[in-house]
Amino acid sequence: MTAVSHYELDKSISRFTVRATAGGLLAAMGHNPTIAIRDFTGTVDFDPADPTKASLRLEIRADSLEVTDDVSSKDKREIETTMHQKVLASASNPKIIFQTTKVAAEPVDEGRFRVTMTGNLSLRGVTRSQNLTTQITLQHQILRASGQFSILQSDFGIAPVTVAGGMLKLKDELKFNYDLVARAD
Repeated sequence: MTAVSHYELDKSISRFTVRATAGGLLAAMGHNPTIAIRDFTGTVDFDPADPTKASLRLEIRADSLEVTDDVSSKDKREIETTMHQKVLASASNPKIIFQTTKVAAEPVDEGRFRVTMTGNLSLRGVTRSQNLTTQITLQHQILRASGQFSILQSDFGIAPVTVAGGMLKLKDELKFNYDLVARAD
């Protein structure tokens, strides 16, 4: 019988980004910002003999999100200020949390699994169910999870940012990409 292994996320070698897309009449002139999630912690419990018992708890520091695109420092400051003050309300909602509630999994190959996690995503004081389909690879004492998912800002009570009298606005959907690396402890 294989025991459940406990892993800690290593943010120094993990990648986690958010992509917003401009919409509206001036969308061609707009910016589609890519935002890096810089400060997060998390734990994963995983048993390759029974991957349906997997669990993930991920905690993101909301004020750690940072624009990574090559834009002027003025534009970067403006985007980040709007994101932290209006969109995330980081001062009053400092944490974004995901906790699994249900897992479905299937082996793909030796040490590789396709895992669908359902969990609670808490963002800006609102908690919603969120599905993540993840490719998990186990190698020695390392667990790597990669995938992508989308959320609608409106599901969390966030009005998409609008400028120029509504001629340029960010679309409601945000797309997340992740390649998370965790080490067995």
